[in-house]
Formats: sequence, structure tokens, C-alpha cells
Amino acid sequence: MPYYQKLKANNKQGYRWRCVLEAPPCPSTGKRRQISRTADTKKEALKRAEEALKKLIEDGIDEKAVRHLTFEDIANEWFDLYSKTGVKDSTLDQRQFQMNFLIKHFGKIKITQITSRMYQRLLNEMHDIGYVYKNVDGKPLYKSYSKNTIINTNATANMIFNYAVQHKIIKENPAKCATIPEKVLTVEEIENNSIEETYFEKEELEEFLRAVDQYGLYLDKEFFYLLAFSGMRTSEMLALKWSDINFDTNEVRITKTNYNKTNNMKNYKLTPPKTNASIRTIYIDDIVMKMLKEHKARQNKIIMANRMIPDGKGGFMKNPDFHDRNFVFAHKNGYPYTKKHVYERMKRLMVKTAITKHLTPHSFRHTHISLLAEAGVDLTSIMNRVGHDDQETTLKVYTHVTEKMKQKTNKKIQKYFTEILSNVSNLREM
Repeated sequence: MPYYQKLKANNKQGYRWRCVLEAPPCPSTGKRRQISRTADTKKEALKRAEEALKKLIEDGIDEKAVRHLTFEDIANEWFDLYSKTGVKDSTLDQRQFQMNFLIKHFGKIKITQITSRMYQRLLNEMHDIGYVYKNVDGKPLYKSYSKNTIINTNATANMIFNYAVQHKIIKENPAKCATIPEKVLTVEEIENNSIEETYFEKEELEEFLRAVDQYGLYLDKEFFYLLAFSGMRTSEMLALKWSDINFDTNEVRITKTNYNKTNNMKNYKLTPPKTNASIRTIYIDDIVMKMLKEHKARQNKIIMANRMIPDGKGGFMKNPDFHDRNFVFAHKNGYPYTKKHVYERMKRLMVKTAITKHLTPHSFRHTHISLLAEAGVDLTSIMNRVGHDDQETTLKVYTHVTEKMKQKTNKKIQKYFTEILSNVSNLREM
């Protein structure tokens, strides 16, 4: 039975009617729930209350309870829960960055008012307009967001909207059927976007390593030789401890990564590898292992000089500022190097070469894959060695290199067969 209340109002008749209906108890608490709606007449108030009750029963959504919730409210609520699910810090940072981007566009809008058209428009703008990447003569220049950025932002949006659906805040996810815009590449862009641009060719690697030998600073040789001939990630290399290296078997065990959001050496955090496949043991050649062994001997002297300090009483005490964690690549104070440090070292050395590609320390992973492919190593073994987190890229590099090898083989076959056919032809003419 509906219950009515007569309320004073500033309308023509001087009052309005509130209709109150009993609703099913709250499923989570069991507490009593009521639906109320107000209108100028009893009939209209009842109609509105019945519509709201029907929506609550069918969709589980109490419109009055959720109508004040903004996208930002729900996004922050979702992120608070997501941060407790055990995801890696690096993944958490990426999700937060994408969430903040979405909040910038939808933050103050009621989440119940966000439509699929509004959301699709945002993805289109990311592709068509992009962001201001620099100003020339006071005029902004725009650059489209990359496809991966749009895909990852869309993934975060879906998580937030699905959370809202799950908690009966909205009925449908407006991002569910969104289309990721695709850029149609020109012939020039296709030619300049070759997979070869993502790694060192054999001759280029030799040129870079010569620059390392000639111009490298302390640890440059160990950094880049190990990256090139192991295929490990920079974050894996910077997490290595001497206990991970077996000089008897020439093996390195990968069990962790070095995560450092601020690039402050003291703010590092050791985290599990990206995937279970990333936990692996890598065989390292004699030359690189010899480098590491010599580095260990030098490092031991540095540790001895910095671990202890005078105690002021004629003796020595432990240096409280020395971070004794047995890292392979550590500063004099024992703290591990950062990815930014390795990147800057590589950038410095690249200008000493004639290589024009835009390569980063991560490019050594692609380089290593190409070297293994040229050496005839099968794809499965390559993926196991590098801890395949990006199968698509691994496959692209492998396919590209093996295709080039096939072309070389075809040319050799053609040359050899041509000689035979030419000799046969000469015999016929005799």
C-alpha cells in the first residue's frame, strides 16, 4: 500500500504529494528499504514511485541513492579496492595514471549520465586530436595518443564501469562496446615503422659495443654486454644480487625486478617478475661472466672502503649510510642503480656512433631475440630464455629475422642451381 505525505510547496496549489512504497530489503544488510517520489499530484507521485521501484527490482539500482555519485567518486572507490588485489606497483601506477586521465574528462559528471556516445567521443579525440606535445611560436602542436595508450586507457575505463555495474550503480557499462580507433598508415610511415627500427642489427651492435669499450664509464661495459647477451629486462638486471649468479655453471637466476617510481636510488622496491614465465635461469657466455667476476673483485674493494667508518675511539663501526644488500650493480653506498641511470648512459654512448635509430635499453631484448634467431635457436627456446612477456613482439622479430635468413638461403640455392643449369646448357650446345 502506498503512503502519501502532503508537503508545502511554492507551486500554484501551494503543496506537493510524496508517495512512499515499500521496497525489497537491502540484500547485503537485510535492512528495510523504501522508495519515495514527489510530484504535484498523488497520481504522478505514485507513477514515479512505481517506476523507481520497478527499476530497483529489475536492475537492483536505487536511483535516488546513486544519482549523486560522480565518475570520480566511483573511480576512486574502484582504485582503492584494486590496489588491494596484489597487482605490481608498476601496474598500479599505470592504472592510476589512466584513471586520472579519465577523471580529467569525466570526473564531475554523474556516472549514471555517462553514455556510450560520450565515451566513444573521448576515444576518438585521443586518436584524432591527442595532446599538446610542444608549443611553436606560442601555438600548440598536437600529437595523437598511441594505440597502446588508448587500449590501456580503455581497459581501465572498463574496470571502473564494470565495478559500477557490479555494485548496482549503473545498469550497463558504457565502455563495453567501444571501438578503438585505428590509424591508416601511409606508405612512408609503414616503411619507417620497420621492426628493424626496434633493435640493433648485428653490425650496429658491434658498433655500439665498440663505443662502450672506447668511451664507456664505470659499469657501462657490464650493463650493456649483459643486456645484449642475456635478453633480460633492465629492471631484472638492476635487481640482481651476487647470490643469483653461479660462476661455476655460467648461469644467472632471474627471480625479481627493481621497481623505482621516483628514480631516487633509495626509493627502490624489489618486486616479483612480470609473469611466472619471467622466473628463469639464463646461461651466460664465458666473456660476459669473466666481466662480472672482475667487477665483483673491484666491488669488494669498494665495499671494504665504505662499509666501515671510524668510530671516533680509534676503532671502526658499521657505516649507517651503507646499504649492504649484495646488489651486483650498486653505488658506493650499496644502493642499486636506477633504470634512468642506465638509459642516460646509453643515450650518452649512442651519440658516439653513427646509429640513427631511436633505441633504448629495452631494445637489447629485441636485439637478443634477433641474435638467437640468426643462430638458429627455435622460437619456444627463445621465449623461455627472455621470459616472454610480449609474445607479439618476440614473434615479429623472430619472423623478420628468419624471413631474411630464408631469402639469403634462396639466393644461395638459386646461385648454385643456376651454375648447374648453365653447365647443362653448355653441354647441350657442344
